[in-house]
Amino acid sequence: MTTSEQTHSTFTLTGRDGTVVTAYRWLPDGPVRGIVQLTHGMGEHLLRYAPLAAVLTGRGFAVYGQDHRGHGATAGSAENHGVLGETGWAGLVDDIEVLRSHARGEQPDVPLVLLGHSMGSFAVQQYLPAHSDRIDACVLSGTGLLDLLEPALDLSAAIDLSGFNAPFENRTGYEWLSRDEAQVDLYVADPDCGFGLDQPGTVAMFTGARPLAEPDTLARIRDDLPLYVTVGDADPVNAGLALVHPMIERYRAAGLTDVTLAVWPGARHEVFNETNRDEIVADLTAWLDRVVPDGK
Repeated sequence: MTTSEQTHSTFTLTGRDGTVVTAYRWLPDGPVRGIVQLTHGMGEHLLRYAPLAAVLTGRGFAVYGQDHRGHGATAGSAENHGVLGETGWAGLVDDIEVLRSHARGEQPDVPLVLLGHSMGSFAVQQYLPAHSDRIDACVLSGTGLLDLLEPALDLSAAIDLSGFNAPFENRTGYEWLSRDEAQVDLYVADPDCGFGLDQPGTVAMFTGARPLAEPDTLARIRDDLPLYVTVGDADPVNAGLALVHPMIERYRAAGLTDVTLAVWPGARHEVFNETNRDEIVADLTAWLDRVVPDGK
């Protein structure tokens, strides 16, 4: 991603439970052709996506996203990292709709694409059955099926991310994120990165995913929602794609007619920070050009 980064603006939103969430927008220089709403992963924050936002604004998209509860500026301090608060995971998922409504209000009459990475993709998956009619397309990255991952984890404690590094030579403990050592070093040096959810949040995230194993739940997603899934085949979170292919099969079995899977050989968890990120982002933008034609 070589496009220079656009300047973002910061604002706050109030969740329906009263929680104040910090959010960001990037706007293109010219007319807005569409919105891409970003939903970040666990133990990170939205401003890590500034390079991706720069590419998207360069193609005419307005980009919106928020720091989740317990993350980034919304958390406010390290002692709040991973703490989702009283309404917990359900509040985090609901914040997607709060921001979507806000973005639509600022940019009416243009398509909206919802993009979720990792934990954000799990939240988006749980958002879709009740709200697919409110978005125009969906992207999932670093994703998979939580109900198939759950048996391998201990949900009696706060989630521990260190096990994901087991397949790799340990330099920092976060080699599982990317083959790009510079990107890994940026993550390690960032005081707002490198933590998991607290135990109640972890349990609620997995509990919220269980209904997605039921065909009746996925059948509530509109059939014509374009879905793009982008993953690395060396991402330990998807267990060698064992948590991805069944997910694709479920969505297709539920009736979705436009499902695209992009698998990147050798890529790890953060595909947008990988050594071949320009190729990966170019594939995403080509898909966006198909589902959100310029001038639509």
